Amino acid sequence: MKEIMMMIRRHQVPATKKAFEDAGFPALTIQSVEGRGKQGGIGGWAAEVDPELNAVMGSGYRDESAFHWIPKRLLTIVVQDDQVDEVVEVIIKANQTGHMGDGKIFVCPLKEVVRVRTGEVGKEAVV
Repeated sequence: MKEIMMMIRRHQVPATKKAFEDAGFPALTIQSVEGRGKQGGIGGWAAEVDPELNAVMGSGYRDESAFHWIPKRLLTIVVQDDQVDEVVEVIIKANQTGHMGDGKIFVCPLKEVVRVRTGEVGKEAVV
């Protein structure tokens, strides 16, 4: 089993959720997070909504020496090993704009999963 974590733009959550549901993956966990990548938080929340603003915003509109946090959403899903490629493809199709800040995908191995209610383990605990 694998845990797939994805950092995406806030406004992409509905499209990502719909893409997962359409692909047969309805179970997700979501968290509100803040961070920054290579863009250094330049442009702030407005550039998250419209990445083209980074190109047109002059230095008079932003303080490039400041440390800015960009609000994002962290979605997590647990899948079987053979489903990883499909899930990654769903994430990319739902979120790729070609602009900096589209997000990141992290695929992590899971040692074990246990369903608290029933005590089921492994694959049975996920389905």
